[in-house]
Amino acid sequence: MSSEGSVTLWFDALQAGDPAAAQQLWERYFQRLVGLARQKLRDSPKCVADEEDVALSAFDSFCRNAEKGRFPRLLDRDSLWRLLMVITARKAAHLIRDQGRLKRGGPASVDESENGCLDRLLSREPAPEFALEVADECQRLLRKLADAGLETVALRRMEGYSVEEIAAELGCAPRSVKRKLQLIRGIWENEVVP
Repeated sequence: MSSEGSVTLWFDALQAGDPAAAQQLWERYFQRLVGLARQKLRDSPKCVADEEDVALSAFDSFCRNAEKGRFPRLLDRDSLWRLLMVITARKAAHLIRDQGRLKRGGPASVDESENGCLDRLLSREPAPEFALEVADECQRLLRKLADAGLETVALRRMEGYSVEEIAAELGCAPRSVKRKLQLIRGIWENEVVP
């Protein structure tokens, strides 16, 4: 079974409530999420929570929402990885933001600080800083492609276009678009793996 097919099957099984599927997805993505969280937290001061806590919280949020059917447009491993990246980046941004709040007069005791930090880490409210961070990260990753054709394919895919729709727009075969997506994935995976 291809890894593309297995990820799709695992996601479908996760939506149906299969804990074994969550375990398979965990084994496939957790270390990559830790690497991404480490990258996002590298310049921030240490808190009670670390990159593994961020990755764990992101994966937990993903699983809970997937079981509730909140990701109807999640069709393949590319869209799954993009979603996991966004959730992880959001959790890391919230942690950094909340650490700054603690420095400016947050709870005085260690116990209050630990509980508050973890509670805020698990928060789901989006922050304006997060939108800016996502936009900056998208621009950085698009610049890494260094090819207008690859950039067009990446942008269309992020906008939700199917492989077939992108192929029709570019006047090429869907197989060509899939190859470009594979190339893009390879370039971007090197950017987020520790």
